[in-house]
Amino acid sequence: MVKGLVSNYAEQIRGVSYKPNDLHNGLDNDSVILLRANNIDDGRINFEDVVYVDRKKVSDFQYLRKGDVLICASSGSKNLVGKAASVDFDIECTFGAFCKVVRPTKVAPEFLGLFFQSPNYRKKISELAQGANINNIKNEHIDNLQLEIYSESEQRLIVECLSRTIAVINARKEELSKLDELIKARFVEMFGDVIHNTKGWEIQTFSDVTESRLGKMLDAKKQTGKYPFPYLANYNVQWFHFNLDDLNQMDFDEADQKEFELIDGDLMVCEGGEIGRCAVWHNDIQPCYFQKAIHRVRCKQEYLRPDYLAWWFKFNCDHGGFAAIEGAKATISHLPGAKLKKLSVTIPPLTLQNEFVTFVKQVDKSKVAIQKSLDETQLLFDSLMQEYFG
Repeated sequence: MVKGLVSNYAEQIRGVSYKPNDLHNGLDNDSVILLRANNIDDGRINFEDVVYVDRKKVSDFQYLRKGDVLICASSGSKNLVGKAASVDFDIECTFGAFCKVVRPTKVAPEFLGLFFQSPNYRKKISELAQGANINNIKNEHIDNLQLEIYSESEQRLIVECLSRTIAVINARKEELSKLDELIKARFVEMFGDVIHNTKGWEIQTFSDVTESRLGKMLDAKKQTGKYPFPYLANYNVQWFHFNLDDLNQMDFDEADQKEFELIDGDLMVCEGGEIGRCAVWHNDIQPCYFQKAIHRVRCKQEYLRPDYLAWWFKFNCDHGGFAAIEGAKATISHLPGAKLKKLSVTIPPLTLQNEFVTFVKQVDKSKVAIQKSLDETQLLFDSLMQEYFG
């Protein structure tokens, strides 16, 4: 094994520059699919929300080739700069000017692609972004990265080992996704289309069947450590679960503790971003509080169960159920308390809601086992990546 610069083993290709009038409404004989940074997702390339650029704008070397590594080279967000994915398909397409391609010349393409998923690569890009306050990657940033080069046979073994591990990780993620689809299907089977109330359930105004309030504004002056407590931000609330890896802390005096503390069964609903995204709090940590961008919703038990209401939000978000809110668009980005309280909620019988909650809990048990396996496999993958790429 030897060390060398990426520039010795690969070349860089710039993306296609284009103007709005260079785009076509769809794919035709005179256009080609153009990928952008949003098409790089968790180390893979997706074809959601692509655009179609005139072929005349694309040079021969700007067409993606199998084995290329597509990188987000420029973005308003430092977290997005540097994200990468290998091209593992033969679909004719190109890429935009805010991206670049690293094209292998003297190294196995699969091996190079794995390098750009390594913690070492992400660490170097993060250091550049933090140190120079940049939001773009220059050619020299990639060229000067150090790459550990193994023999051809060793590269093949490393690629085979890591590819098998990735396949297991992807399979576990797919299993989790299918279990969520199972719950979605069960929800529709039991409750129908809750937007159009196809089952004819009772309808109540949100404020009549719940108590809701926004949290406390994050205040740097109250991060003194005098009364430090964990504090949920919008990004901590994911669909049906909480990401507690990166929690803020803020001081909460006795009055604030009484007013803003979470209790078991609170439904936490995002006000902004992907509005309606929510999860039921089950005392994951105690005590815990929440920021102003999150609604704390407490269901009145004679009407609603929080797990039913969480999936009611999901159904509405997936099927445009909030588009009718006055002043809102089909995909609204803000759900203030006044509009939340005016929502009309379908209220199935509690016996049916309880049956659904029991079903969700049974499925969640399976999800816990799969998630444990996923976490263990991810740890193994991270360890192998550290071993092979430093």
